[in-house]
Amino acid sequence: MRAYTAGNTDVPLLEETIGHNFERVAARFPFHDALIEAAAVPGGDARRWSYTKMNDDVDRLARALLALGIRKGERVGIWSPNCAEWTLLQYASAKAGAILVNVNPAYRSHELEFVVKQNGMRLLVVAPSDPTSDYVGMARNALDQCPELQQVVFLPDSGVEGLDAGVPQREAELTYAELLKRADAVGHSVLQERMAELDPHDPINLQYTSGTTGFPKGATLTHHNILNNGFSIGELLGYTEHDRVVLPVPFYHCFGMVIGNLAALSHGAATIIPGRGFSPAAALEAVQDFGGTSLYGVPTMFIAELALPDFASYVLSTLRTGVMAGSLCPVEVMNRVISEMNMVDVAICYGMTETSPVSTMTRAEDTLAQRTESVGRTMPHLESKIVDPATGDVVERGQVGELCTRGYAVMQGYWGQPEKTAEAIDADGWMHTGDLARMDEDGYVLIEGRIKDMVIRGGENIYPREIEEFLYTHPDIQDVQVIGAPDPKYGEELMACIILKPGAGQLDAEHLAQFCRGRLAHYKIPRYVEIRDSFPMTVSGKIRKVQMREEAVARLAL
Repeated sequence: MRAYTAGNTDVPLLEETIGHNFERVAARFPFHDALIEAAAVPGGDARRWSYTKMNDDVDRLARALLALGIRKGERVGIWSPNCAEWTLLQYASAKAGAILVNVNPAYRSHELEFVVKQNGMRLLVVAPSDPTSDYVGMARNALDQCPELQQVVFLPDSGVEGLDAGVPQREAELTYAELLKRADAVGHSVLQERMAELDPHDPINLQYTSGTTGFPKGATLTHHNILNNGFSIGELLGYTEHDRVVLPVPFYHCFGMVIGNLAALSHGAATIIPGRGFSPAAALEAVQDFGGTSLYGVPTMFIAELALPDFASYVLSTLRTGVMAGSLCPVEVMNRVISEMNMVDVAICYGMTETSPVSTMTRAEDTLAQRTESVGRTMPHLESKIVDPATGDVVERGQVGELCTRGYAVMQGYWGQPEKTAEAIDADGWMHTGDLARMDEDGYVLIEGRIKDMVIRGGENIYPREIEEFLYTHPDIQDVQVIGAPDPKYGEELMACIILKPGAGQLDAEHLAQFCRGRLAHYKIPRYVEIRDSFPMTVSGKIRKVQMREEAVARLAL
């Protein structure tokens, strides 16, 4: 049987804009919680929005954008860690027909200026500066260096000590409060006229890929792309107006704004922001304090939560589901999340920014093995196939090849880069993911790793995922990543980069080899072992194996 599947089409795709969808949901659940931001300072009050209040505030912000002269299709950037204003701008820009540009909070001046110039950004909404990032200063530099950038808006500091919200120094700078005052000049009917001009297939979001090689590329996504993807995820998670979704994952990434905000808010559920950035304690406190029914995270976030010394003291009985995504999840971690965090319906979501993002997902009715060993089945209204990277032919089920996705979720393209778009999306509309995968007899997809992460040792293809899963069974290993290191004889040798559990003893290459002998093929036993405190990661929680390989080469003088 060929490695091809198509998702079911029982639930029709939504043919509406994000703004109209939100208004429809708000009319159904006017007094239900839509958005809760946990107190920014200990002992403070959380900020809350019902659906009615959020819709009113979104409208006011959208009218303020119109008052600034923002036209349909113009680019409006948001450069901030998670906060309530991020969510409000996500929906306000959609109602105004502006294209929201998600700017990675980890960017520095040259990266910010590249993004501003690459898409011709007109307006940038900026976070308060903190001890690690001078957002205000870098935004002012961008105003000087980028003539296309006409306005900068400074977000409030929420009363957090050490944050600098910025005081306007020139006409091109506004505080968030001053921006909102501009809404008084634009009537509600003007906003309704703008919304009537919008089409679900209009581009509405630009998300820049991590850019591990060269400059980042801007994936161009439409209302249709991300609203339907979020809605489908919410359907498969069984979301209703009674769910409360805790989101410690970044909004600048699809995980936060699509799998999180759009999935929840298209079903009348509440979204809960634990804080500006990820804190394992804050995430669990948000579940406990606000009755969270769903919790999101990349595997390293769940590992950190489970490792808290006082983990057992948190009341997590309201949880029933959640999402793990961003990178492959170790089986042992998934088992603990299900058994110790009460997340019996937790789902694995797989995809990429260019597919809005989720293309395969596990379901609540799946067996434990299917939910821990695979990334699920093809999403509704999408197609998946696995092809030979060399020939492009569809392989048989059980064989490893490149995973490809086709359907409504595939991006329009990379902004202003048609040649890069053609490299990623073929003439038949298939998005080539660059991921190695295989499909089992029941249509479940198992990720073997990135094509570029595959290690070739003496002609043997080795998939790090398999070895990582085995090493997680070692009693002293908390987290592990396996990479390839250059070798003059075999081409590459395996290196295990390990984070030990607290109180664990020494673990070197010989001890690890003893653990592996007789249980792994000899060529799969790591030659090198490196004990680390942490792994280099992107803001969205993906392990930077490219950087780890570079560090290994330097450290081992290879």
